[in-house]
Amino acid sequence: MALRFIAKDPQTDGANCPTVWVDEERQELVMQGWKADEETRADCLTAGPIPDSEDVVRLPMRMVAAIREACDVAERSAVR
Repeated sequence: MALRFIAKDPQTDGANCPTVWVDEERQELVMQGWKADEETRADCLTAGPIPDSEDVVRLPMRMVAAIREACDVAERSAVR
C-alpha cells in the first residue's frame, strides 16, 4: 500500500500532528487525528455502534483545505 501524503496540520510543529493521506489503490482517505474523548464517542454512538476495527478521531477545522485536496485526489484516481 502506497499512501500519497497530502498535508499535516499547518499550525503544529510537524511532529505527532493531524495528517491526511490518500490511498489511491484502495480508494480510501487515511487520516491521523486526536483520539476522541468519551463525550464525543458517546455522541457518535447515538448513530450506531463503533466496531472494534474502527475508531473516532478528531481533526481541526483548519484541516478542511487538506481534506478537500485529499478528496479531489481520491476522486481523480477513481476516474482512471
